[in-house]
Amino acid sequence: MSEQNKALTVPALGGEASLNRYLSEIRKFPILTAEQEYMLAKRYQEHGDPEAAAQLVTSHLRLVAKIAMGYRGYGLPVSELISEGNIGLMQGVKKFEPDRGFRLATYAMWWIKASIQEFILRSWSLVKMGTTAAQKKLFFNLRRMKKNLEAFEDSDLHPDDVRKIATDLGVPEQEVVNMNRRMMMGGDASLNVSMREDGEGSWQDWLADDRPLQDETVADAEEAQFRHDMLVEAMESLNEREKHILVDRRLVDEPKTLEELSQVYNVSRERVRQIEVRAFEKLQKAMQRIAGERRLLPAA
Repeated sequence: MSEQNKALTVPALGGEASLNRYLSEIRKFPILTAEQEYMLAKRYQEHGDPEAAAQLVTSHLRLVAKIAMGYRGYGLPVSELISEGNIGLMQGVKKFEPDRGFRLATYAMWWIKASIQEFILRSWSLVKMGTTAAQKKLFFNLRRMKKNLEAFEDSDLHPDDVRKIATDLGVPEQEVVNMNRRMMMGGDASLNVSMREDGEGSWQDWLADDRPLQDETVADAEEAQFRHDMLVEAMESLNEREKHILVDRRLVDEPKTLEELSQVYNVSRERVRQIEVRAFEKLQKAMQRIAGERRLLPAA
């Protein structure tokens, strides 16, 4: 997206003083339905429609703010974290492929987090050497792992703890030792600095851990399989023409255009579009019905 489009898309965020006003403004943008999001994404993908892109971006500004709040513990202005996250969101919108079946929020989340984390790493002098993927992972997870191992915050790690952290994160043991010492000494700001005058709570307590929990990973995989099975069954509710058009328009890596399908069926492009929309609505209703039935079934 051009700089001009950015200015048109995102409300002004002038700094911490205007943060509350910004957060209030972004709540005014409506949350899109799946159908609205898909149609806007297709308009932007096929025609480069800047208005469609703007609606996709503004409807997800609250997601950026929520993610940015999770990184407050690094001592950087929240307004700057949000600004960096918005850049990531725009990149996510630009590269989003709606026909792959994912919602934009799921896809853009990774772009948002990556943009914010890169900004944090650029801003912290204590991680000037932490530029590889493994070092970044070490930086963002070391404190949590030390806490799990009940290791002291302000001392060198026990060799056994160093070995376990290095193994779990796939980094050399010496890098764990070096990173721990740099974090104890602090850089532009210390992660051990108390957030309150009574000494309770430190900046490190706000650090975000982005690794999914094992049970969440399993649950996501089960949910994905559940949705796949529902889709296969729901497709049976469509006639052959509806099924063919829906697959060729939304469920393949290289979707066919309305013009191509209009020639196949010897109808107008508008008629193809109507069939596509109707088929999608039928598919949604069938999946909702199947989901309701399956959720009510007792576990095997």
